[in-house]
Amino acid sequence: MTSETGYLPPRGKTLVTGGSGHFGANLVRRLLADGHEVRALYQPGTNNAGLEGLELELFAGDVRDPASMAEAARGCGQVFHAAAKVSTRSPAPAQEREIYEINVLGTRNVVQACLAAQVDRMCLTGSFSGIGIDPEDPARPVHEGLPFYPFLDWLPYARSKTLAEHEVLKGVADGLDAVIAVSTGIIGPHDFLPSRTGKVLIDFANGKLRGYMPGGSEFVSAADLVEGHLLAMAKGKAGRRYLLSTEFLTLDDLLDRFAELTGGRKPRLRVPVPMMKAASRLYAGTVRRLIPDAPQRLTPGAIEILTLHRHADLSLAREELGYRPTSIREAARAAYEFFCASGMIGRRAA
Repeated sequence: MTSETGYLPPRGKTLVTGGSGHFGANLVRRLLADGHEVRALYQPGTNNAGLEGLELELFAGDVRDPASMAEAARGCGQVFHAAAKVSTRSPAPAQEREIYEINVLGTRNVVQACLAAQVDRMCLTGSFSGIGIDPEDPARPVHEGLPFYPFLDWLPYARSKTLAEHEVLKGVADGLDAVIAVSTGIIGPHDFLPSRTGKVLIDFANGKLRGYMPGGSEFVSAADLVEGHLLAMAKGKAGRRYLLSTEFLTLDDLLDRFAELTGGRKPRLRVPVPMMKAASRLYAGTVRRLIPDAPQRLTPGAIEILTLHRHADLSLAREELGYRPTSIREAARAAYEFFCASGMIGRRAA
């Protein structure tokens, strides 16, 4: 935590699930810098580059295994549960099952482990897709109290993150001190996997982004998201969720930021939304059926999210936590420098 709050857990270690992910890798580094003794859950056989070379305790386990979660939480004073199966794709039944098992049942296992270990506090990383919308005006700024609107064609990921929040609130009813920190689209360094937005920046810098579509959404700096989680852990009210973002950007705005960084040009091809939706559905219905893990930058789900132009009302996080977002421009610069240093971007701007 910053010197302004000076927060450290009152006892024990700090457990982080999902430490290999984009947000988790940034969170772990901040916790270590602030003097926390960190235990990071990792899953053997997966990409754990985000945790390599750090002075922390690595705990091999799977959120789907109640026994390993009970062991992971033992002796911990606080738990950041950031592990999730993130997907904007239209998954096959087996993939839907995996999303459910990791995001919903996995969260239940972490909650039960926290209760058994009597941790002081737990913080779940929620998703903007779990915040409700105004169906008559989807672009209207939304707040944490808006219920999930179930009658849109939401992807399984969005539904699973809503159910994950319910598991946390059930834990609160059983005596767990827990809060929910809701993330929008993250941009920043230590994006080892990389994320969907990170891949767009990589393609742009490497001259492989041929076109784009109009649309927009909320984006959050990785540093802001980490700060918001620490503020929620230190100051948040039990059972409450806090929406964290830095600013709303259209895709034109985002690509303009990338152009400033790389010295490149925004693609001239600006594909109309109906055409982009049709092409994306065709791809998802043919190639993706034959090759389930084939890459796709703009999936039907991602396109749907971008066309809603969702805005966030950050009043609650500002007032109760003292949350003060910074700059997406600086977050994009940090991401660009990271991708250059890691070799994912093959050339630098003059």
